[in-house]
Amino acid sequence: MIHPQALVDASADIGRDVDIGPFTVIGPEVEIGDGTWVGPHVVINGPTRIGRQNRIYQFASLGEIAQDLKYAGERAVLEIGDRNVFREYCTVSRGTAGGGGATRIGDDNFFMAYVHIAHDCQIAHHTVFANCASLAGHVRVENYAVLGGFTGIHQFCRVGEHCMTGIGTVTFQDVPPYVVAAGNTAKPYGINVTGLKRRGFSSAGIGALKRAYKLLYKSGLRLEEAIVEIEGLAHEHPEVGLLARFLRAEGRGIIR
Repeated sequence: MIHPQALVDASADIGRDVDIGPFTVIGPEVEIGDGTWVGPHVVINGPTRIGRQNRIYQFASLGEIAQDLKYAGERAVLEIGDRNVFREYCTVSRGTAGGGGATRIGDDNFFMAYVHIAHDCQIAHHTVFANCASLAGHVRVENYAVLGGFTGIHQFCRVGEHCMTGIGTVTFQDVPPYVVAAGNTAKPYGINVTGLKRRGFSSAGIGALKRAYKLLYKSGLRLEEAIVEIEGLAHEHPEVGLLARFLRAEGRGIIR
């Protein structure tokens, strides 16, 4: 159902069983997948592709141009997967040429009110962004990460799988997988044990991750030495391998 007071461009590709509320504006080169609900007063500009069964609440803005002074009008896209929720006043920008030309969001993510996702960010699956969490450009957020309210992530940072940030966290460096981070600037505060238990991690796996955390942050080892020890631990506990690979990958350096 498209409300008669919605403005939908003739070139927009609207799937089956899509609801679009009053005063919503859908621009050209927008694709909306089957079963998606778009509330009132939403603006979606293209090129934007939205998958199936998403819920987009009032006053959200998706697919606007990058808030980047280097942006020069080049073609860039926003790609959104399935079953995501965008609550009130969420803003998501398209990409830029300097970041690969695309902002991408996976499946089953929950974005609470006033969340901002800047140009060229890459969001995986099953993440939660609490109210007013904000990403600068080129940030990568991996599966099952949870960002507390008013979290701010600096440009080009990585946020690892299963990690969690506390309210008001500000980070200028990467947050490793499984880690709880808090403060301005962010510091590590152990492993996200509660989240891991909820997701079915075994006691042995959680214990191994605690040992890996101690190697990384409590042992006094240099980073390279700690990574070598963590890689050894990963031979017996595959969960630890994710952390080792994250530490080996190029980034902005990890929070310490």
